[in-house]
Amino acid sequence: MLYNEEAARANVRNRDGRRVFYLGKGDQLTSSARDWLSRERIEILPAEQARPERYALLGGGFVEEKPEQLTHLNAQVLVPKTHPRIAFRGKLDTLEAELILCQLADPELVTPVGEILMLARKIIQCDVLEQPLKWEKLCGLTEAEQRKRSHFPQEYYGQSHFMPSAADGAVIARLNRTRCAAREAELAAVEAFSDREGNPTRLDILQALNRMSSMLYILMIRWKGKI
Repeated sequence: MLYNEEAARANVRNRDGRRVFYLGKGDQLTSSARDWLSRERIEILPAEQARPERYALLGGGFVEEKPEQLTHLNAQVLVPKTHPRIAFRGKLDTLEAELILCQLADPELVTPVGEILMLARKIIQCDVLEQPLKWEKLCGLTEAEQRKRSHFPQEYYGQSHFMPSAADGAVIARLNRTRCAAREAELAAVEAFSDREGNPTRLDILQALNRMSSMLYILMIRWKGKI
């Protein structure tokens, strides 16, 4: 397999508190991927070192082989596939698929939706590696700017709030479906990242998902305004 920079970013792993990249025999890195790993000081290790000698179970104990009914919470810990964080990752997979379909709906959506897609993939990475999620703007807007535009679209885009219908066309329908997928991922994240008292344990991820759905709504408003 040839890893470009995007693929290298997505496959960075956490080992003993440091970031590493496992490269298999016959696999290669593009120059941009290798440069990025070097700049980020991410060690490249043989893929044979990736597999732990045994896997820890969330409820305690260990197994030597991964059973089919379990999957990775991270590189060392296995959980049932019904675990809330695994269900959340499934919702993010669906969201990513919907975002790609949005990009295919119209060339004007490739760039803004691409930024949302990058944030979705960053969320997955930060969940798996258990790292804080850092981001400042989405499609050029801060959180405060997004909030104002989504609450008062008439002021910024000359288009009031609306309920989408078939008359609005395929692009708005696709954006709306993707917005719904973002909302579903957010609800799954609330379930996955709450302590026993219901307090959020990953507020960074919850905030990012909320901003993603708001940005998709803003794109709907913008598209509606030019119809």
